[in-house]
Amino acid sequence: MASPASPGSSPGSTPMLEMAGAPNVSHVFVVFGASGDLAKRKIYPCLWLLYRDGLLPPGTKFLGYARSAMTTEDHRSRVAPFLQVSRSDEELKEKFLSTCTYMPGSYTDAAAFEKLNSELARLEGEMAPGQPANRIFYLALPPQIFMAVTSNIKSTCMTPSGWNRVIVEKPFGMDSSSSSVLSKHLSSLFAEEQIYRIDHYLGKEMVQNLLVLRFANSVFTPAWNRSAIQSVMITFKEPFGLRGRASYFHDVGIIRDVMQNHLLQLLCLIAMEKPASISPDDIRDEKVKVLKCMTPISNDEVVLGQYVGDPEGEGEAKLGFLDDPGCPPDSKQCTYASAVCWVKNERWDGVPFILKCGKALDERKAEIRIQFRAVAGDIFGGRCQRNEFVIRVQPKEAVYMKMMVKRPGRDTGMFESEMDLSYHLRYKDINLPDAYEKLIQDVFLGNQMNFVRSDELAEAWRVFTPLLHHIEGHKVEPIKYKFGVRGLPEADALARKLGHFYSGTYKWSTPRL
Repeated sequence: MASPASPGSSPGSTPMLEMAGAPNVSHVFVVFGASGDLAKRKIYPCLWLLYRDGLLPPGTKFLGYARSAMTTEDHRSRVAPFLQVSRSDEELKEKFLSTCTYMPGSYTDAAAFEKLNSELARLEGEMAPGQPANRIFYLALPPQIFMAVTSNIKSTCMTPSGWNRVIVEKPFGMDSSSSSVLSKHLSSLFAEEQIYRIDHYLGKEMVQNLLVLRFANSVFTPAWNRSAIQSVMITFKEPFGLRGRASYFHDVGIIRDVMQNHLLQLLCLIAMEKPASISPDDIRDEKVKVLKCMTPISNDEVVLGQYVGDPEGEGEAKLGFLDDPGCPPDSKQCTYASAVCWVKNERWDGVPFILKCGKALDERKAEIRIQFRAVAGDIFGGRCQRNEFVIRVQPKEAVYMKMMVKRPGRDTGMFESEMDLSYHLRYKDINLPDAYEKLIQDVFLGNQMNFVRSDELAEAWRVFTPLLHHIEGHKVEPIKYKFGVRGLPEADALARKLGHFYSGTYKWSTPRL
């Protein structure tokens, strides 16, 4: 078979062609933390979809590993309800489940990893005895046990006859210091091209579309800078609370969980210069340059919030963050944050990048809103609203440009409308794969373009660590907000102060054909 693409190969190659053949090479995908929520809700369902669509090397095996004492049949029974299966795929689903085995064991005991390695060798012998073997290790684990697991993988479970790749889930540390320790540890064990730090936002359709929108459309080139753009607002909203995850969230918070990774990645893709090519390292080089031009976030340009229950709400809306099981009653952790980032370079100097994210708000939404400057020499009596270019990441992926137009008919007035590309209407027959599905496939292909590099990670933590230390060191009290609100008025006021204008006169609605 053709070998998987190297990290420097073109990501435009056809995955199905690269995955074809391979009867003489075995592949085993190991899921550490296989008994956990992420594994059963995301990893295995995405592996199933790749398997169903023929996008994995033939004969690939899947081995789950965790501390939980259960059998392979127990494991299959836990995974099966989360697989999207049509009636016609029932037989294929059973074949997929037959390739999934489970092994209980310790994360710290070297002897347990020797048994794991023996099981890997047994599976590889069934597929292609005496032939090269490739292994992928997915760490769906809390970061505090990354070091023990990766040390044991390196000393005991690496295949000597093929490639080894390690997928690491966020958070990649808690601040600059802890992230540096983890990065140094990983780099002492593996080469950078073996490490895949996964941020699932980089696998989303509209995020991957940013590169094409930016650099394949010359219409944007003259306007993509401080001369034309007033502000950039990147928003993430969820309409539900922590749902039993408050004990985890108390330690992490919304800044580490969403802003320092997902939203910062979007900022880099919006702000980066054109790369020399579309090779992974050329693209990541430009993202690092953006981060190096950023100053640490100012404590004075941040709004923090924590949701409380709405007495008039229904169901979980009646419960606040502090009411969630496992949450310390005096927790000051923020479930909402708005922060301002500045990119100090020739293109963006003076343009605020406003990052906003929160739980228990009024809707589910992730979008990038690029607001252009007001019309110079306005001849319409101040009735013009600012143009906005909006990239809707989720839900219902879309790209639209908000603009002023004349009212149709005899009326000579004007109103706000849009030029709209809604994916669910324009591309009705195209199935958009899950972000994890795309990224896992990229790991098989050896394409690191949509994964975070170590120097990129270090710069990201440099921007956020002083703020996080200030919040936690001074026990900053978050503003209380009611479950289901649009956002915090204080965040709106901060955006207005920076020149971002929200008129409230227009709301994008999903178009209908």
